[in-house]
Parts: sequence; structure tokens; C-alpha cells
Amino acid sequence: MGTETSSVDISEPLLVNPNGNGEKEEYLREEVPEWKEQITIRGLVVSAVLGSLFCIITHKLNLTVGIIPSLNVAAGLLGFFFVKTWTGFLTKIGFFTKPFTKQENTVIQTCVVACYGLAFSGGFGSSLIAMDQRTYELIGPDYPGNRAEDIKNPGLGWMMGFMFVVSFLGLFSLVPLRKVMVLDYKLTYPSGTATAMLINSFHTKTGAELAGNQVRQLGKYLSISFVWSCFKWFFSGIGDSCGFDNFPSFGLTLFRNTFYFDFSPTYVGCGLICPHLVNCSVLLGAIISWGFLWPFISEHAGDWYPADLGSNDFKGLYGYKVFISIALILGDGIYNLVKIIIITIREMWRASSKQITLPVVTEVNDDESSKLQSVEKMRDEVFLKDGIPTWFAASGYVGLAAISIATIPMIFPPLKWYLVLCSYILAPALAFCNSYGTGLTDWSLASTYGKIGLFIIAAAVGQNGGVIAGVASCAVMMSIVSTAADLMQDFKTGYLTFSSAKSMFVSQLIGTAMGCVIAPLTFWMFWTAFEIGSPDGPYKAPYAVIFREMAILGVQGFSELPKYCMEMCGGFFAAALAINLVRDVTPKKFSQYIPIPMAMAVPFYIGAYFAVDMFVGTVILFVWEKLNRKDAEDYAGAVASGLICGDGIWTIPSAILSIMRIDPPICMYFGPSASS
Repeated sequence: MGTETSSVDISEPLLVNPNGNGEKEEYLREEVPEWKEQITIRGLVVSAVLGSLFCIITHKLNLTVGIIPSLNVAAGLLGFFFVKTWTGFLTKIGFFTKPFTKQENTVIQTCVVACYGLAFSGGFGSSLIAMDQRTYELIGPDYPGNRAEDIKNPGLGWMMGFMFVVSFLGLFSLVPLRKVMVLDYKLTYPSGTATAMLINSFHTKTGAELAGNQVRQLGKYLSISFVWSCFKWFFSGIGDSCGFDNFPSFGLTLFRNTFYFDFSPTYVGCGLICPHLVNCSVLLGAIISWGFLWPFISEHAGDWYPADLGSNDFKGLYGYKVFISIALILGDGIYNLVKIIIITIREMWRASSKQITLPVVTEVNDDESSKLQSVEKMRDEVFLKDGIPTWFAASGYVGLAAISIATIPMIFPPLKWYLVLCSYILAPALAFCNSYGTGLTDWSLASTYGKIGLFIIAAAVGQNGGVIAGVASCAVMMSIVSTAADLMQDFKTGYLTFSSAKSMFVSQLIGTAMGCVIAPLTFWMFWTAFEIGSPDGPYKAPYAVIFREMAILGVQGFSELPKYCMEMCGGFFAAALAINLVRDVTPKKFSQYIPIPMAMAVPFYIGAYFAVDMFVGTVILFVWEKLNRKDAEDYAGAVASGLICGDGIWTIPSAILSIMRIDPPICMYFGPSASS
């Protein structure tokens, strides 16, 4: 989930001036290794280990709540820690090791992000499992447009093949524009810039000391989280109603409406990482839906919908939950898509007119100005030194597209070759729009582009295979536009850390290749060990149902909805547009308190429990900031990453125990007392 950031908050001159003139002189004296030396075996091994860990974490979040916080800080920090530990150990026992450079650190960061990024953009928690048998049965065999022929269950072989034929296209689509995006337009890419600042700080004396302290905090809370998750398992019993995950913290009445604290380190960690506004928006959405709206609709059972329907029947309350969530998500997505297109067109027009206003560093003397210019000139030279030929990028895109056009219809027969061809003709333009918008606002709209493609292709194919074709095209489009934006972010990081553009591109290719293997394998672990998609289990896979319903809507239109459901959807869609508009036109001191509709939509379908956990995390961070802001800024990310990683690591032994059919020995259950 992205956060909007002004494109003039961070200026490049400030990045080279953390410690005054001495730091600038150090930059000028620094010897930049050749691009091949920036990619090392030890770096790739660390990347594979961290990529596997973060793929597991991403899958877990994707299959539970669908909110994925940025793990870039943890990736950079753990990469620094592992390589520093390894080189320190070898040095102590008398072996010579190459120095660990910021360029190698950047390559590791790039590899890890490319690897675990596919766990999200590959559609493992949304479009790919929207095709499976369980999602089909959950919606109902008698539901209009939900055909038994539109089923394709996950398989390790076809998922790996699909990843390999679609995941590299986004990397080749925008490579020729790297100079335009990074040097000519000087796009900020706030996340890429922040990552560069982090890596640059690691490789200074004071930064290395802070990084060591952060690693200790991360390790401490990783251990606490792992031990706690292990302890919880012993009380979780058989089924989904036992243990701390079902602890009625606020009483049984609120527990029945999913308001309880489930002691999840992952969600508390997400609350520490995500902005306060996101966490409060999620809680507000939970209060509106589970506190007021669903109880109100439930009172009209028998009038608005049949009272004897099952809890997962789309003709009942379940239909309201899913379709109102979709309305909020689409309203927010469409508004932000239009907004970013307008911003992109405006900024490109300003750039062509030479009217860009850049941040000004006030009162700089001639000597300091010349040093800044020398550093920037050095960056430009390093970035442009190892070029990637345009013919190579173009031929790579065309060749991969040809392979993909021939292969994808074999995996998904309803998605005909000419539809894939049309998608690949449009993809570079959409990838450019998404990358440019990400550079300005730090908000990637990959899922929105995917949903638009889903509706268009599903409607074009029609009832005979439109559902499969729609969700498959969504996965294709998401992968291309997401990886293209990630590549430009990494080019910005590489530019600011004096890393070669070629090493960035090659590390992206290697990380993507790792992800094509690791992401399906780690997903397969979840798929074989747990009941993915069960509405009563921990891995509800909420977006599987939502994406399949979107495809059915594209094919079938609105039919068989419960009474007043269409009107409510229209109201919430309009509300999402209006809230976003109000956020953009009001002053920042007021807009920072206006909720985000996309964040509000998630608990409408899933429940309120994770919103409570995330709010606990944001309260902890708020109090921490009041008591000691500097400590909070330095260590909150490390603590949150430790909580998330520890719980994520426990998933591996938990999955093994589940596969071996070893059940927890105790069921801790809460119910009303006998007198009640």
C-alpha cells in the first residue's frame, strides 16, 4: 500500500550533505566498483534467503488481510547485517574478503524486492486463486455467471511457467526511458530515495553503529514474535474457534461482530509501519461496517433477503459485504488513476516548457555549490557509464512478448493470443503512466490497472470463458506495470548510491528469476498446508472472491443482487470519490485527518479483528513518538520488521506440522457461563 508524498519533499542536494563538506569530499574521493563487481555470490545467496523469507511474509499478509506494508527497510537492514556478519567472521579466522560496499548493498536490496514483489504482483492472493474450485463453490454453483467450466486450480508447474513468461516483460518495457525518468525529469521516487538514504547512512561510521543497534532490536523482537507464535499454536486446537486468535477481548457480543484483539505480532507490526492515517482508516471502516451497517442489514433478514441463507451465500448478507467492498475499492482506484494521469500530463507539460520548480538550497557559497555539482556530475557519469542498448531492450520485449503470446493461451485457453497481443501493445504506455505517477506520488496503481484490464477482457470474451480470461489478464497486467515501476524505483536508488544502471538491471533480472521459483514454491507451502480461501479459517484469501466477482460482473452485469445492494454500492462508490476529492482540496492540516477509502474497504469484507491489532500498533507508535521521537524514528521500523518476520518464520514449522497432520494438543475456547 502506498502513501502519497509531495515530489518536492526530498531534494538530491540534501542527500549528499548529511555531515557537511567532509561528506561531500568523501563522495568525490570514493572509488566506484565496476558493475560486475557490484554483483557478488555472497550477495545473491543473501538475496535468495531474504527473498524466501519476505515471500512467505507477503503471502501470509496477502492471504489474510491483503494489506502489504513496505519491507524495504527490513530488506536493506538484514542484507547489511548478514554480509557484515559474514565478512567479519571470515576476517577473524584469517580469510581475506572483499569490502562490503554500498553498491553491493543496493544490489541485494534490489534483488530481494524484485523477488518478493512477485508474491504480490503475481496474483497469488487474488487473481490466480480466484479461479480455483474453492472460490467457485464459495460463490455458489447456482450463482449467475459462475460456471463450473471457469475453474483452474493452482499447480506448481503452470504457476512457475506463467511467472517466467510474464514477469520479465515489465523490466524491458521502460529500460530505454531510465535517463528520461531519473535524470531529465528528475522524478523523486520517494521510496527509492529513502532507501538510498538508508543505504548511504549504513556505510558511514555513525550509520553503521545505528544499523547495528537496529539489527539488535530487530533480532530481539523477531525472537519474541517467533516464541509467542509457537506458544499460541499449542492452544489453537483443531478447527478455527480455539486459541488466542479467538480471544473475546471486549466481550462476547463484540466478539460475534469480529471486534477482538487476536494477539497477532504480524498485524501489530503492520500497525507500527503503516501511517497513522491508514491504521485509523482501517479501524473506521471496521466500525462503520461491523459496528453499524451489517447489524442494520441483518435486522432486515427475511425482507431484503431470505433469512435461511448460509453465511457465505451471495444472495444474503455476504453479498452486501463483497459488493460494497468492491464499490469502495473501485471508487478509490478510479479516482487515484484519473488524478495521477492528470498530474503526469501536467508535470510532463511543465518539463517540456522548462518550468519545473525545484527545491532551493539557500545561501550556498560558490565552493559548496561546485562540490554539489561535482557530486551530481559524478552520479550522472556512473549512471550513464554502463549503458543498456535500446535495441537490446526492444528485442527483449518483443521476444518475450512472442513467447508469452504463444504460451499464455496454453495455460488459460479462454485468453486468446490476440487479446494477449493487445495487452502487450498497451502495456508499455500503462507501465510508463504507473512509473511516472509512482515517481511523483510514491503510489503504485498496479492493481487498479489490473482491475481495468480484468473488466475489459472479461466483457470482451463474454460468458464462454470470460471469468478465466478476465482474472488471468489482470495477473498479466499487474505484473508488467508493477515490475516496471519497481525497476524505476531501483534505478533511482542506484543513481543516488553510485550504483551502475547495468548492475541494477541485472540484479532485477536475477531477483525476478528467483521470484519466479521462490514465490510459487512458498505459496505452494501455504496451499498444501492450510485451507486457503475458507471464510472461517485464518487464510480467507479475501481478494480471491472479490476478483472472481469482478470478472463475473464484467461478463454478467449486475443481477441477482440482494435488495438495495446496488443502491448501497452506488452510494459507497460516490462516497469514495467524494472523500478523495475532499482530501485533495482541503489544506494539509485538515486533510491528514480525512480517511482513505481503500483502507476502509478491507475490513468491510474480512472483519474487524485485524483493524484492532493494527490500531494497537499505531497507538504504541504514537505514544513512543510522544515519549522519544528520535528513538521511535530510529527503531520503530526495526521493531515492526522483527514482529512481522518472527511470525512469518513460524509459518514454516506450522506448515510442516499441518502437512504431517500433527494437531495442537489444547483447545482454548471461550463461551458464555452456564448461568448466562
